[in-house]
Amino acid sequence: MRERVEEVLAQIRPHLEADGGGVELVDVSEGIVTVRLLGECSGCPMRQMTLTGGIERLLKEQVPEVKEVVAV
Repeated sequence: MRERVEEVLAQIRPHLEADGGGVELVDVSEGIVTVRLLGECSGCPMRQMTLTGGIERLLKEQVPEVKEVVAV
C-alpha cells in the first residue's frame, strides 16, 4: 500500500511545488497516511483544504484502503 500512496503523492507534488510547497510521506499504518507538508504549504492558511480536499481525496480515490490522511 505504501508504494501506491507514494505513486499518488508523486502525481500531487508538481502542483504543490508550483506554489513553493511540497509533501513528504511519513508513515502508512492501518489505513492512516501520515504526511508532512513542506515549504509554503507548511504555514499556509489553506493547508487543511489542501490536505483534505486535495491530498486525502485523491488518495482515497486511487488507494481505497486509505481511511484518513493526517499531517504532522
